[in-house]
Amino acid sequence: MYNLATLIERNASFRGDRTALIFNDEKLDYRTLNTLINRAANHLRNLGVKPDDKIALSCPNNPAFVIAYYAIQKVGAVTVPLNVMLKGTEVTYHLDDSDAIAFICYEGNSALPSGEYGYEGFSQAERCQHFICIPSGSELQMALPTEQPNEQSAPTHNAPQYHNFGSWLTDTDNDHFEAIFRRAEDTCVILYTSGTTGRAKGAELTQSNMLCNAQACQALLNQKGTDVSMAILPLFHTFGQSLILNTSMLAGSALVLIPRFVPKLVIQQMYEHKVTHIAGVPTMFIGLLAFAEKHGGEDIIEIAKHLKVAISGGASMPVEVLKQFEEKLNVPVIEGYGLSESSPVAAFNHLEFERKPGSIGQPLAGVSMKVIDDQGNTVPAGAEGELLIRGHNVMKGYYKKPEETAKTVVNGWLHTGDIVRIDEEGYVYVVDRLKEVIIRGGFNIYPRDIEETFMAHPDIQMIAVIGVPHKSYGEEAKAFVILKDGAKVSAKELVQWGKARLADYKYPRLIDIVEELPMTATGKILKRMLK
Repeated sequence: MYNLATLIERNASFRGDRTALIFNDEKLDYRTLNTLINRAANHLRNLGVKPDDKIALSCPNNPAFVIAYYAIQKVGAVTVPLNVMLKGTEVTYHLDDSDAIAFICYEGNSALPSGEYGYEGFSQAERCQHFICIPSGSELQMALPTEQPNEQSAPTHNAPQYHNFGSWLTDTDNDHFEAIFRRAEDTCVILYTSGTTGRAKGAELTQSNMLCNAQACQALLNQKGTDVSMAILPLFHTFGQSLILNTSMLAGSALVLIPRFVPKLVIQQMYEHKVTHIAGVPTMFIGLLAFAEKHGGEDIIEIAKHLKVAISGGASMPVEVLKQFEEKLNVPVIEGYGLSESSPVAAFNHLEFERKPGSIGQPLAGVSMKVIDDQGNTVPAGAEGELLIRGHNVMKGYYKKPEETAKTVVNGWLHTGDIVRIDEEGYVYVVDRLKEVIIRGGFNIYPRDIEETFMAHPDIQMIAVIGVPHKSYGEEAKAFVILKDGAKVSAKELVQWGKARLADYKYPRLIDIVEELPMTATGKILKRMLK
């Protein structure tokens, strides 16, 4: 029996004065962090939130995300993290599909109007009862009076469904809250992913999934309470949430929060706070390397003195980039692999063993992997096939989708949809994907989401979306469109139409208007023929 939020309680008790969060050069210790979480938890309970209720959370990397995330856990509810770039209709889908009864949403600004889109989605949701606005501009100074929400981004302060998260955190009458203990198999978070086909599905991860994955990551990284980790990956994403947030809170480390990846800011914060652990996707390392090469000097030398390990995931890092980064900052770069359905970390290059560039390493402790052919037979070392995973990290299932779950988790084995080979020493190499998922700059894009959105356009008869190579982002979404008879819309107009309805990382920037699409005899589009 345990609760993920007890990671914070433990540190507040044993090392309360130690720094927990660093944001804009301001620091929050574990005792204060726990108090703020307690205040938020008490207000959630006052709203009637009960164990197993679903609470959606959309917020960039700032202390409010951390406070809300663990407050939801304290009351025994389920956290449903949402991408801050989702547009209104996307928010509605996730709120309805997850049965969220409340939505904690960052107000944002003109550059990131998350509050505006969030409230738009909340207003259309069927079951969501409460909109809890995190005011922008007061993310760390939570003990100070908060700003009022932007009237264009959120409902009025007097609306019964509106609540000000900032004012919750100034309520000193609610400083104490005892975490509601949960069973190992109880759902902890619901992370949205595509599975193998179709629209985004909520992968239910248990308390045991999340705690065991954090413990495995801490052991992998040899992370201690004296270390300083950095969150440049978004915490609403499974990678940042488990490998960075939960692992740091488990270790009792300090965590530097970076709300938006800007190489100059990241380098400055690494230098200022003597960062020891950093994790990102390949595009981030490429950006950091380019900045270091152009502006390198004493700062880079000093950073290298403290940096212990750099972690890369989300996509394969070019071998040359990996080597250059290691040489420039005198630090080992370890690559790994995971899925939302595997909590997420499943394999990594281990620091104590040989690191093979291009490989995702070996399974974590307690995780088994095998490779099967089309008939389900295990293939010998070196042969290619689909990767299957079994262990403490395999999800509970897809929320409210037993048939999809049964197709993905068979006899305890998670079918990843990734084609791999495993060498004689147990190192795994990803060769290809069975899934249609596109990975753009570390973000997953599911073609079905784009296709369903565009099929609502009055001039479109048919659409197929694929991923194409991109120099900076790894992949880019490209759409092939057949127009209805007489339609005159241009590809440029379609791009703008998609931009208005899909998250900025998701909409296709490349659209070809075509006369026909390659199909099977049964009418299924042959996307492989479009590549």
